[in-house]
Amino acid sequence: MQVVNEELAHSLKGRDFLMLVDFKQEELRYLIDLAIDLKKKQKAGETHHVLKGKTLGMIFEKSSTRTRVSFEVGMYQLGGQGLFLSGNDLQIGRGETIWDTAQTLSRYLDGIMIRTFAHRKVVELARGATIPVINGLTDLSHPCQALADFQTIYEQKGRLEGLKIAYVGDGNNMVHSLMMGAAKLGMHMSVATPEGYEPDSDIIKQTEAHAAESGSRVHICRDPKEAVDGADIIYTDVWASMGQEAEQKEREIAFKKYQVNDELVKYANNDYLFMHCLPAHRGEEVSESVIDGGQSIIFDQAENRLHAQKAIMAAIMS
Repeated sequence: MQVVNEELAHSLKGRDFLMLVDFKQEELRYLIDLAIDLKKKQKAGETHHVLKGKTLGMIFEKSSTRTRVSFEVGMYQLGGQGLFLSGNDLQIGRGETIWDTAQTLSRYLDGIMIRTFAHRKVVELARGATIPVINGLTDLSHPCQALADFQTIYEQKGRLEGLKIAYVGDGNNMVHSLMMGAAKLGMHMSVATPEGYEPDSDIIKQTEAHAAESGSRVHICRDPKEAVDGADIIYTDVWASMGQEAEQKEREIAFKKYQVNDELVKYANNDYLFMHCLPAHRGEEVSESVIDGGQSIIFDQAENRLHAQKAIMAAIMS
């Protein structure tokens, strides 16, 4: 990993954090380095109040466990304060324009994190705000989780370049962010999805372009065994994300052959690691033997949400 430097630190100040594709390879590496450094400080009990006196407004239009707790605790550990803002409690939930909300909140806060459905809402919020905006999750992208995942992989494997991630399941926001980050960071990625559930075509095109620059490979296929073959990391997510509950039965049929289980992981490298962004449906997208097995690092991922997001906030809000 690159050594932290002032030039990279300066390039990130005041920026929005909406999608990983918006950042250069060296900037993503910087954020991972910073996350690891802040994690060491926290474990050692060292005070690191780099956001003392600052406030992050946290807008939630989707419920959350990891995002809510990690952002609020993260701001506290950085010396600032996280302010929970339910979408139902804000005027934005009663028809106020996103622009007016963004302009108003910019007069009160030092940063905004929003977890919502439509990605366009985050983009519009960032356009209207004069302070940094962080995408806590949209239907298109989940960049905070992906950054924490790359931090976790680096800590476990000691490198990122040349490693292969195999993603099995729905071509959702999670796979979009993993594809973007992997292409930027020189990692190979193989995605297995049923017909009709592929990742967004524009995201695939963007990812392939960045992969060509970094020397990585992106492969979309139907066969989970083909995707997992020779993988260093196996990743999956729920078959029906929040807001797709009505499709649950239909998706169970479509994804029946896409469970990550003991038979499938045999095609990966012997030292593969299993990852899942959580929450998980054990016995559905992944067997209990895999998710609770010795090669599962799901709770390391969950912990690193705290440290990766602290790095994001420290970098763009300081």
